[in-house]
Amino acid sequence: MTLDRIRPSHVEGWVVELLRKGLAESTIRSAYTVLRAILDTAVRDGAMTTTPSAAVRRPKVKSKEATHLTPTQVAELLSAAHQSRYATLFELLVHTGLRRGEALSLRWSDVDLDRGTLRVRGTLARIDGALLVTEPKTAKSQRVVPLSDPAAELLRNVQHVQATERQLAGSTWHETGFVFTTGTGEPCDPRNALRAFKAAAARAGIPDASLHTLRHSAACVMLTHGVPLKVVSDILGHSSIAITVDVYGHVSPTNSGTRWPPWAPC
Repeated sequence: MTLDRIRPSHVEGWVVELLRKGLAESTIRSAYTVLRAILDTAVRDGAMTTTPSAAVRRPKVKSKEATHLTPTQVAELLSAAHQSRYATLFELLVHTGLRRGEALSLRWSDVDLDRGTLRVRGTLARIDGALLVTEPKTAKSQRVVPLSDPAAELLRNVQHVQATERQLAGSTWHETGFVFTTGTGEPCDPRNALRAFKAAAARAGIPDASLHTLRHSAACVMLTHGVPLKVVSDILGHSSIAITVDVYGHVSPTNSGTRWPPWAPC
């Protein structure tokens, strides 16, 4: 349609059509936001006198409680994944709340074990058949994440294992600088990590769990142990604290005095 013919009813009809197609509520709201920005620009440039989308209510997204695991379930899942190459990756995710691609994109230059921090700079994904590190999900996704003592010790163990594998691989080793690698130093494929996780989750009796479930579980543990919502939002790399509230607003601190991390064996 040409700009001069667009009416609010057309925008409403478009939103309804997206709903009929089965798109997620968050996707529809994002699409509406993009359309409104385009039409606002047209008004600014004099191509339209008013923005038709301004008269249409912004699509709502129903708040959903994030699916997360209990400390016992996390312990059982990590135990089931013990023999997997990706066991340390899963453990780091549940310690830090990183996204899968963020953790797989980590290089040793991003990790400061002396200060107990790591820096998220991008996300690893397979694009057109190649593994590439791309820009993170949002501007706030580029962040510094604190490491607990167990998480720092975990990464020290990864360093030790990687050094051993480097020696064993000899001339076949490719020095890429990644924290999580194959036996020859190449970055790990996110799809292989997902397959390994699903196999471990099935063995642990929680087949519906996903890698993102570990991120949610980490956030819930932080909040129940009294970490402020704003701090958790920054650690997770949410674009605003409102997102953190929407997803985790139901989680309350507890004074149970449980050990940290709560899924560690006694």
